[in-house]
Amino acid sequence: MTHEEDTIEQRNVLGLLLGKISPYYNNINNNGGTKILYPVGLSLRSFIPPLRRLSFPVLETVHDRLYDLHCRFSRSPQFLHSPTSVVFFPLAEQEKEPKFWNTWAQRTLKNALTLETLNRNTAKNLILFLGDGMGVPTVTAARILKGQLNGQSGEETQLEMDKFPFVSLAKTYNTNAQVPDSAGTATAYLCGVKANEGTVGVSAAAVRSQCNTTEGNEVTSILKWAKEAGKSVGIVTTTRVNHATPSASYAHSVDRDWYSDNEMPADALKDGCKDIARQLFENIPNIDVVMGGGRKYMFPKNTSDVEYPGVAKHSGTRKDGRNLVQEWIDKMRNKRGHYVWNKKQLLSLNPTSVDYLLGLFEPADLPYNLERNTETDPSLTEMVEVAIKILRKNPKGFYLLVEGGRIDHGHHEGKAKQALHETVEMDRAIGQASLMTSIHDTMTIVTADHSHVFNFGGYTVRGNTIFGLAPMMSDVDQKPFTSIIYGNGPGYKLVNGGRENVSTVDYQDSNYQAQAAVPLSMETHGGEDVAVFAKGPLAHLLHGVHEQNYIPHVMAYAACIGQNREHCFTSSGSAVLPHLPLLFPITEVVKPLNQ
Repeated sequence: MTHEEDTIEQRNVLGLLLGKISPYYNNINNNGGTKILYPVGLSLRSFIPPLRRLSFPVLETVHDRLYDLHCRFSRSPQFLHSPTSVVFFPLAEQEKEPKFWNTWAQRTLKNALTLETLNRNTAKNLILFLGDGMGVPTVTAARILKGQLNGQSGEETQLEMDKFPFVSLAKTYNTNAQVPDSAGTATAYLCGVKANEGTVGVSAAAVRSQCNTTEGNEVTSILKWAKEAGKSVGIVTTTRVNHATPSASYAHSVDRDWYSDNEMPADALKDGCKDIARQLFENIPNIDVVMGGGRKYMFPKNTSDVEYPGVAKHSGTRKDGRNLVQEWIDKMRNKRGHYVWNKKQLLSLNPTSVDYLLGLFEPADLPYNLERNTETDPSLTEMVEVAIKILRKNPKGFYLLVEGGRIDHGHHEGKAKQALHETVEMDRAIGQASLMTSIHDTMTIVTADHSHVFNFGGYTVRGNTIFGLAPMMSDVDQKPFTSIIYGNGPGYKLVNGGRENVSTVDYQDSNYQAQAAVPLSMETHGGEDVAVFAKGPLAHLLHGVHEQNYIPHVMAYAACIGQNREHCFTSSGSAVLPHLPLLFPITEVVKPLNQ
């Protein structure tokens, strides 16, 4: 075929496909199109003959166009959580041809060569996506799940983070722990300093739970550096806003569990330590956007929750009698500040008329995305979209921390399905942020604080559901086993003295606890390195294997904020890098032995 003939054929086939599919996507309402009926039974197998007439590059282009359409519709939870019968293209036939793989590899090579021209712009905006507990096995499994939710076999799918051009590894250990926790790691990737487990916003000189080791050991975060540079700043999380990850942005606490004064020992209060919820409002004035859970820690003890009135576990916890939410509302009354506690209130806001936003959508953590009430609880993607619309109004740019925090909780509970769907939702939020920003002036980083003892294997065949069984029985106990397994956790079960037979339970259930090798009430973190995906200005500085605390130094350098700004003073305003200045001062000079 000539190129012109290719184009005509491509248009004809694309028109055929879209014409056949469009009637199935019906019932789109007038306020955003969120109610979409799943196209049950739709199959594209009948389109295989005309598709086989196309050359591979044209076929792939058609596939991409249709897939983009599919993804726009697939935001509906009803769509995503339905079993799919959509078959897009006969890729298995294509994969038998060496040309398929050679063409793909050559295209990838061509794209890689474009990276020889480095993006040396100054980063106006900074976005850090943190998948709590999102180790490399979780990334891979979520990729497969995303593909399978979209009717593909899954392995060949690209996550949004997979599209980032630069990938490196971060070493996650805490100063006193080989296998880290989320507090010490948050201090590393937000404050640039490694710290002890269980502490946030303090150096390793501070001792966990010892209040008198706080003063003098505080360290500041990139959120504060950005705020001091005049940028707008925001925090979005699916956990409590005073949980380990977000709290390292603004708090200095020797104990990550001091959510309110109710959780603090009397001697710590006597010695003058502040709870984390209080520090959210006092340490860094006027954080522009804060969204997540943790409502109960902001209200006086026994104050009934607005959403769950009369439910004691959701009532306020504060002993000091302060209503931190009302204090914030009063403070922001004439500053275009808005407080919201449900999805309807959030989505009814006009971001152009909002300068400050406090959104507390649950008393504690937000529900898992699979269990989310889509009428009352916003998704991570929805929160990110609103946050960026508010923050990007600042001509000096913004810094935004986004945490997919419940990936970690799903793994701790041995509930792989919950954890992986949380990861897919965070990836969807990454895609939304990409649509709203530009790689020319926005550095975006996706990483994890630590991993988990989660993995999958068992020689499963291509396209095997990620939550399915391995294709063989154990040759030891002659019982089936799921591909997904944990090294330890609550999934360890004995029945009649032997391993539970998984064929007798619903291992596809959202709350199924995958089998574990060692019995624990809660599964543990893993200690291996985590991936760091980067794009935008100076993203190439994230390469190789680095200490986790290197991350905020790179982000600050790219944005010309924080301590290392000598390279920023150029006539063009670009961040020119003749060489990378030392990020840390040399404090000792080694003298020759003969002196």
